[in-house]
Amino acid sequence: MARFVLWGTYCDNALDKRAPYREDHLAGLQRQKDAGTLITLGPTEGSTHVFGIYEAESREQVEEWVKNDTYWRHGIWTAVEIHPWIQAF
Repeated sequence: MARFVLWGTYCDNALDKRAPYREDHLAGLQRQKDAGTLITLGPTEGSTHVFGIYEAESREQVEEWVKNDTYWRHGIWTAVEIHPWIQAF
């Protein structure tokens, strides 16, 4: 298993627009956390960007999880980058 960093952006007015999808989004993240694939994920202050750390077999696997997230499917996340990450400490 390798670690990957996710960095992305939110749409304008994300706090309002995410409301109908928030429960589903959080439930999906909890399932990933319980499975040991999601280390951490959350917004920057002001909800302009999202940051996450995943543990997965491949970048494609993380991309699939992101594309299946309700925030991606409904345009709450507007762009994401996924990079292999080496944890030094």
